[in-house]
Amino acid sequence: MRIYPAIDIRGGNCVRLLNGDYGKETVYGSSPADMAAKWEKLGADFIHVVDLDGAKTGGSENRRAVADICRRVGVPVQQGGGIRTLADVEAVAALGVSRIIIGTAAVKDPATVKAAVEKFPGRIAVGIDAKDGFAATDGWTEVSQKTAVEVALEMKSLGVDTVIYTDIATDGTLAGPNVAAMEEMARRTGMRVIASGGVGREADLEALSHTGVEGVIVGKALYSGALKLEEIVHKWGN
Repeated sequence: MRIYPAIDIRGGNCVRLLNGDYGKETVYGSSPADMAAKWEKLGADFIHVVDLDGAKTGGSENRRAVADICRRVGVPVQQGGGIRTLADVEAVAALGVSRIIIGTAAVKDPATVKAAVEKFPGRIAVGIDAKDGFAATDGWTEVSQKTAVEVALEMKSLGVDTVIYTDIATDGTLAGPNVAAMEEMARRTGMRVIASGGVGREADLEALSHTGVEGVIVGKALYSGALKLEEIVHKWGN
């Protein structure tokens, strides 16, 4: 599995949220680019970035921070959050982002995903955030009537091959990932699934390694020191 260290940006800072709650934020530094350079030095071969402000409002306040990350590191960067139009996709691609993650628009505006896939083949992923199995949108503030798997299969039909799958209930808790949900997504879709949410110890990585997921995003466990990136990359990384 590929290990993706997570950098969540809010107000230009590197932060973590608990269960996606914007009122439960911990700030881990004022320079996301410095954090990305740190993770690269410790062995990361891909960086996962989320613009939390963009995810909630659809705005682009943190694009300068994302551009700084892309300039600082020599490994590819994937970014999601607030990418809802083809113009957003184009703007993020121009920052140097290798893999562009479309979230809310995957549920609300599939035509945008189709256009993005056609213009940037191989560079478009969808971020599906699930609450009780249903896809959530707008920075997790709304829940749709479509299941996460239904959304993934619809995106697959449009040419998307990569899904970043987050279980909101486990995100930021260190309480363990929703292993069954990740296995179901990988098995039923046949897509490249990147698991996100709840990883807090090596046993969680061991469990995910048997689900068929391509990779796993690790966030709070790295920032809290519960896991050391250089160790888990050596043991679990590609």
